[in-house]
This record gives sequence, structure tokens and C-alpha cells, in this order.
Amino acid sequence: MNERTRAGVIFTYVCAALVVAVCLFPFLWMALSSIKVLRELYTIPPVWIPTVPTLENYRTVLFDSNIPRYFLNSVIISVGSTTLALSIAIFAAYGFARFRFRGKAYYQSFILIGQLLPTAAIIVPLFVTLRYLGLVNTYLGLILVYMIITLPLSVWMLTSYFRAIPVELEEAAIIDGSSRLGVLFRVTLPLSIPGIIAVLVYSFITTWNEFIFALTFATDSSVKTLPIGLAEFTTEFDTDWGAVMAASMIMTIPIAVLFLSMQRLFIGGMTAGATKG
Repeated sequence: MNERTRAGVIFTYVCAALVVAVCLFPFLWMALSSIKVLRELYTIPPVWIPTVPTLENYRTVLFDSNIPRYFLNSVIISVGSTTLALSIAIFAAYGFARFRFRGKAYYQSFILIGQLLPTAAIIVPLFVTLRYLGLVNTYLGLILVYMIITLPLSVWMLTSYFRAIPVELEEAAIIDGSSRLGVLFRVTLPLSIPGIIAVLVYSFITTWNEFIFALTFATDSSVKTLPIGLAEFTTEFDTDWGAVMAASMIMTIPIAVLFLSMQRLFIGGMTAGATKG
């Protein structure tokens, strides 16, 4: 390795380290702040390492607030909407990828346009619709709303992935006597696991972190989600930043575990969906 190559490698590692440090700093600061006492949170200059680490903030969040209930609500709503969106996206994407019908290109464009609509343009019609159906402040109402906002991109991603699978494999299964549904579940879906994981992670993270729709459609504590629950630690005159940081850690851990456990499949599915088809 000559000096120029060695310098290039060192520069690459330094840049990568800087990017990692910038990305991880907010999470590290959140973790450290969650175990600080109140006076250390307001100290200037800031105290980087807590002198007397405490779990009092976590005790407050877990036993003196509604965060456990909001956590359960977020799990129910996120899992429900992700499952529903993924189920519909699989059939819709397979239809777009394998069948020819009049207006297919226009339908695909309309689906993508649905993803591009700003929140302000759809929040009022959605609220009116949910109120008419009696679904405001219900699990089902939020699940349907989250399905609507994640379904367009899910269909688009899976369509690209299904198109990358050779049609000959499906034709061979049909010749052997398999039905179209049999082909989908026995041939196409097993080969599409990375793409399905990518859609699953995208949908779950989107719904888990969503704030505006939850703030509008879930005003009752029985259906509030974690992002809304964080605001309850802020009063007119003060904010309990220690509790906010502890609750944020509790909210972040499931997403971090989900992404780290499926990182390889998620990246593979995103890459395949973007470059194939």
C-alpha cells in the first residue's frame, strides 16, 4: 500500500468516524441525560458525565405517569397498522408487477401521489371521515389512518421487488399445478423476504414515531401513543427534562432493537427495491 492509498484509507476512516459520532451524539446525550439529577440538566456549561447517576427519572416515567399505557397503545396501533398495510401491499404490488390491465401506469402514479400529499391537505378530510364513522379516539381509527400514510410507498417498494423475481420460476410452479395464490405464497414471498422486511421496518418506524395524526385523532388517554405522551411532562411553567429523556429512551429502544436485528435484510431490501425492476 503506497502513501497515497494509505492516506486515502485514513481519510475515509476519519470521515466515517465523524459521521458516526454526529449521528450517535443525540442518542448518547439522551441516555446520559436520562440518568442525571435535575440540577445537572440545567448546568451551564453542561455536565457531560453525571456525577451521581440515578434511575429516579425512569421510576417517575414507569410508575408515576401514563407512559406504560401509551407504550402499549403504540405497540397495538403500530403492529396493527403495519400488519394491515403489509397484507394489502403484498397483493396490490403483486398485481402491479405481474398483471397487465388498462391504466396500470396511471394507477401506480396515483398511489405515489398519495404519498406526496402534505399532512395539512389530508388531516381535515380524515378527521371528518373518522368522526362520521365514530372512529375518533379508537385503535381502529388510528390503525386505518396509519395504514393510509404507509401503504403507498409500501406498494411501490414491493412492486419493484416483485418485478426483480424471474417470471420463469412462477411459470414453472403454475405448470406443476399451483394456483396464482399458491405461487405467491410458496414462490414469490419466500424470495421476497428482504423486500418485505424493508417494508415492515419502514411502516413500523413511521407509525411508531408519528405525532401529528396521533395528536389530532387520539385525544383520550386510553388511545394516546408515546410521542403524545412525551408532551405530558411539559407544563405551562416547566419541563421535566429528565423524565422526557427517560421516556424517549423507552420509546427508542424498540426501534433500535428492530432495526439492528433486521439491519442486513432491511438494507438489502431497500437496495433491491431501488435498483431493480
